[in-house]
Amino acid sequence: MQFLKSFYIHNVFFRYITVLSASFILSYWVPMLYPITWLLTLLLIALFLFDAYLLYTAKTGIKASRILPKKLSNSDLNPILIQFESQYAFLVHVSIIDELPAQFQKRNFEYKTSLSKGDKKEYRYTVRPVDRGEYVFGNLNVFASSPLKIVKRKFVFQKDQMVPVYPSIIQMQQYDFLAINNRLTEVGLKKIRRIGHTQEFEQIKEYVQGDDFRTVNWKATAKQNQLMVNQYQDERSQPIYSIIDTGRVMKMPFNELKLLDYAINSALAFSNVALKRNDKTGMITFSKKIESFVPAIQKITHLNTILEKLFSIDTQFSDSDFGMLYAHIKRKVNQRSLLLLYTNFEHISALKRQLPFLSAISKKHVLVVIFFENTELDTLISTDAEDLQAIYHKTIAEKFALEKRLMQKELQKYGIQTILTKPENLTMNTINKYLEIKARGLL
Repeated sequence: MQFLKSFYIHNVFFRYITVLSASFILSYWVPMLYPITWLLTLLLIALFLFDAYLLYTAKTGIKASRILPKKLSNSDLNPILIQFESQYAFLVHVSIIDELPAQFQKRNFEYKTSLSKGDKKEYRYTVRPVDRGEYVFGNLNVFASSPLKIVKRKFVFQKDQMVPVYPSIIQMQQYDFLAINNRLTEVGLKKIRRIGHTQEFEQIKEYVQGDDFRTVNWKATAKQNQLMVNQYQDERSQPIYSIIDTGRVMKMPFNELKLLDYAINSALAFSNVALKRNDKTGMITFSKKIESFVPAIQKITHLNTILEKLFSIDTQFSDSDFGMLYAHIKRKVNQRSLLLLYTNFEHISALKRQLPFLSAISKKHVLVVIFFENTELDTLISTDAEDLQAIYHKTIAEKFALEKRLMQKELQKYGIQTILTKPENLTMNTINKYLEIKARGLL
């Protein structure tokens, strides 16, 4: 039974059969071809048996393995490595078919190469998941054939390997690496000049050239009989919360990724940067109810807690209750905090329904409302209208784009910080806003 499951006929064999069939037909008019064709047929049968013998004499003719990361990163290109080697004593042609998870909807994976005796090779390819969850890789199938290419033998390795897809760990590591190397400007992050001083005093030290004269401590100068200045440090351990709306408005897809997943990826990368800058980070997710609440803590290990919570976000995409969010923040977040609210509004009327709650939250905390530009409208607006229907569509698109800017001004009128961003620029713009608020001492 195992033999039958692994035994396949090579496509080249059918070409041989086609040639022999044509020869038998031609022999009707050219009789001398008839005995020659029979000889070729017997030769093909002998080669068929010999080819099968070559492939099946070695018990383990091919060894192969698929090496997966412990976690895949959502929305990123993740490398997958296949290693394989030949234990045959002759040149073999191999065809590798990896059964990718059903989420990728890809059924045309195939890689072909040749292996000499004892050869070891590697093949790398990438996958880009667009949904969080568990992804199951099926069989790693390797089809081997001899130089005769009459029979193929199938080898199967590593059935049903499961790997979880987490929020974008690669994006988080990218911003982390750039921050460590002080190269954030390469991805658009701005250096913002600090305005004034924070209230966190560090020490009194001797004046050195370049110190700000406004920080001179005259009492200490009189006592020491030399210039002494106050030294300040950035105010640290301030609580910062990423609040993610998991409601219906966040289901809209852009570049195959839902707005919710853009927000999740951004919250992870931003939380990592904030923790590295010694601030406390926490998280709230909500829709009809408060789905998760992670209090703000200043520990690098706290990032794992946030990561697991972001991974497990699941929602029915119902309408979100901002009144419940306001009540929860009032009850649970007692210290003045920076609140980054990831949500979306498509109509100004939808914003106005939530404005009383947003305004109430912003009275005690620094609230930043983050919502999204509809980038699909940009193409429609930039395209020349050639008929009446196109003019109508372009006018409606311009109206929606204008409404987004009006929403931003409406929020700013109530003293609420805003970020109106394209989905792909979300993380960069969020970190920029965080750096700006810290530099201006608004928190």
